[in-house]
Amino acid sequence: VARDHLTGKPEITEGLLNHLEVAIRAYDPCLSCATHAMGRMPLQVEIRDCTGQLVAAAARG
Repeated sequence: VARDHLTGKPEITEGLLNHLEVAIRAYDPCLSCATHAMGRMPLQVEIRDCTGQLVAAAARG
């Protein structure tokens, strides 16, 4: 998800948050069962460059 949707795009969009939510839910069965409403999962996203510097951040929920 990160490689496909972040490469060269430091902007955090609602679509990106939805893609990240789907990726997380696929690998976390507890979260998958507990979260049935797409787009409403509390989520915090930070984009960092290769040196670890914060480029952008967003949160919802």
